[in-house]
Amino acid sequence: MAVYTDISEDDLKTFLSAYDVGELTSYKGIAEGVENSNFLLHTTTGAFILTLYEKRVDPGDLPFFLGLMQHLADRGLNCPLPLARTDGALLGTLSGRPAAMITFLEGMWLRKPEAAHCREVGRALAEMHVAGEGFALTRENALSVSGWRPLWDKAKDRADEVQPGVAAEIAAELDHLEANWPSDLPAGVIHADLFPDNVFFLGENLSGVIDFYFACNDLLAYDVSICLNAWCFEKDGAFNMTKGMALLAGYQSVRPLTAGEIAALPLLARGSALRFFLTRLYDWLTTPAGALVVKKDPLEYLRKLQFHRSVNTALEYGLTISEPDA
Repeated sequence: MAVYTDISEDDLKTFLSAYDVGELTSYKGIAEGVENSNFLLHTTTGAFILTLYEKRVDPGDLPFFLGLMQHLADRGLNCPLPLARTDGALLGTLSGRPAAMITFLEGMWLRKPEAAHCREVGRALAEMHVAGEGFALTRENALSVSGWRPLWDKAKDRADEVQPGVAAEIAAELDHLEANWPSDLPAGVIHADLFPDNVFFLGENLSGVIDFYFACNDLLAYDVSICLNAWCFEKDGAFNMTKGMALLAGYQSVRPLTAGEIAALPLLARGSALRFFLTRLYDWLTTPAGALVVKKDPLEYLRKLQFHRSVNTALEYGLTISEPDA
């Protein structure tokens, strides 16, 4: 459940008085998401999402997140748009938390995406990367290679509780990735969390991308590798090359990968698998029993990491490389 902070109707009405959205008619908590408290509001002018930013979100990052959504929407990407208050501010305060009103995006996320959906996701990711060019603010990716060892240090002493031998395996993997992580690939604004529940579809058509609260500046191909991990594995842990081929083809239809990005993709995929293993491991070990948060299995991403370790080239993900014209 993703409502950590409750709100009263009176406080909400006071908060809404600073927006030109009409009168409140109903509101309810949204049970999806893990970082913030989210509510679906209906007013006399329409539907909106209200987000209360919880303690894990640095308030100093909020201008980046909200400004990025505006920047991307201005450049044609279908994404939620933060609403300005009557005083021009994008943020207010509700129940002691920074809070923002966001436009409601029609659609639903897919529980069983097919290859055609993966192609749409790849295309949308590339469109976001292109649209993000020129965004004035920057935000370091605290969950990239430089942030993995501090996170690992918090969990390594108990890692073998999840599975015997994990501690030694991850320590060796981390050493390898730190020694070989690329630094000279194209970089820009990335989503960094483009999982199926952050992409909405209306029928077969992608209607928008949501939840930019991990967005940051990093290697663009690292974002592609996150999507390979999030979209192209089946529930039994097998990599679906048809989905990988579709996702990569969709991406390259908008922004072709460079030779360096193609060569680095297996390593980047190992890194993104490690990133999600580490955050899941930390939460698995530290979330108290009875907490209203569903803990995600870190071993799912250990298995993905082990798969990527066996991959030699991006062709094994389904990448197709066009032959140069004669």
